Amino acid sequence: MDASENVSDVPTPTAVHGPVRIESDSLGTREIPADAYWGVHTSRALENFQIAKRPISVYPDLIVALASVKQAAARANLEIGVLDPHKADLIDRACQLIIDGGFHDQFVVGVMQGGAGTSTNMNANEVIANIGLELDGHAKGEYQFLHPIDDVNRSQSTNDTYPTAIKIALTFALSHLLDELALLRDSFARKGEEFRHVLKVGRTQLQDAVPMTLGQEFHGFATTLTEDHARLTETKWLLAEINLGATAIGTGITADPGYAAAACRHLNVITGLNLETAPDLIESTSDAGAFMSFSGSLKRSAIKLSKICNDLRLLSSGPQAGLGEINLPPRQAGSSIMPGKVNPVIPEVVNQIAFSVAGADVTVTMAAEGGQLQLNAFEPVIAHSLLQSITWMTQGFHTLRVNCIDGITANEERLGAMVGSSVVVITALMPHIGYSAAAALAKTALLTGGNVADLVVEANLMSREEVTKLLSPARLSGLESITTSIPVIT
Repeated sequence: MDASENVSDVPTPTAVHGPVRIESDSLGTREIPADAYWGVHTSRALENFQIAKRPISVYPDLIVALASVKQAAARANLEIGVLDPHKADLIDRACQLIIDGGFHDQFVVGVMQGGAGTSTNMNANEVIANIGLELDGHAKGEYQFLHPIDDVNRSQSTNDTYPTAIKIALTFALSHLLDELALLRDSFARKGEEFRHVLKVGRTQLQDAVPMTLGQEFHGFATTLTEDHARLTETKWLLAEINLGATAIGTGITADPGYAAAACRHLNVITGLNLETAPDLIESTSDAGAFMSFSGSLKRSAIKLSKICNDLRLLSSGPQAGLGEINLPPRQAGSSIMPGKVNPVIPEVVNQIAFSVAGADVTVTMAAEGGQLQLNAFEPVIAHSLLQSITWMTQGFHTLRVNCIDGITANEERLGAMVGSSVVVITALMPHIGYSAAAALAKTALLTGGNVADLVVEANLMSREEVTKLLSPARLSGLESITTSIPVIT
């Protein structure tokens, strides 16, 4: 089975058609579709949590992380001598198939679930057990040969495997996010270089301020994203501390004293990460602070990019009655009633992603606060909120770069006209002609709409050559500094 074969909806357990097998738990028996790799515990979760209508398989990184944890546990249990070598091998091979992209469509429990993630853990245990059974020539459900809990879940609890898997999944997803963020930053930087000679009016509080170049503006966007890349990279350490081996509440009950260290060591080999066992497993099992801090970093990046998208929409507004300084690539018709209208749909969708990320951060905050005593029962919504945010941000970075930034052009003619008729350039001449003369010229330019350079020359305050030099893009934008004393013309 291919990893892309994720189910689009959570199956309804009552709608069982065709051959079935019977599985039982402490609550009774259930009919399970004969071809399903999940079992009775998953079936009950499907009945109880028809909430989001989205299975956990929508987050492939989480499925790979779960399989990685189970594989590390099997290897650790084999190493310390508490799991039969043949069973350990079956579990190891089954997990590798999942890590390689297979059987993801069998992870069917909903992303929203009660029970602190127990349904997700049970789903993983059952799928791995049934894959292992088939590898060994047995039928699905013949758990006397390989048991989902006694063997696949040996030395574990949902309370240590689930949060560990979440942190690994977020680390994997963060890697993809950082790659896309770097590409987006580079796209802005290229535009900064392309527009380095294009002079424009800078604005503060939406009012004309002083001149700058369009290149400086886009270079500033690139710098902002560079800072965000650094801050997000720093969050990796938040996810590196795991509580695998804590079992139920952090005391390590049912696990061998050597299990935690062995499991962490094997997990690092499997994932290629540098994970560490928390020094206080009781604290680590109950505390969700790392998720809250990570969420805050995601929100910071999303909101800052949303501000940039606001700027892009303002700069491209019009095209006739707005600023119209830049042209965004036209992506689709903007109206069903106004012919020819084209909207800034790509920046708009990134804005909406930021709104969602900010909302998810509130959800993570409330879930972290809602934990009680030795466990936080709300990690499923934390996982869903963070994985959805990071997935949407990654895709948002990609579509903004490919469908917008790479195709932006400057409306140089309009920018030149705006700078030429703008009184803001008079600020650059003030040290040479004095404040009073500059103020008088600014008033004249505003009343007549005349070109500032022409007005200065006509007033015999400066020569055309002097004005042209002082009003060059390099001087106006501060790229070329003035280091000599300036005699004021009286």
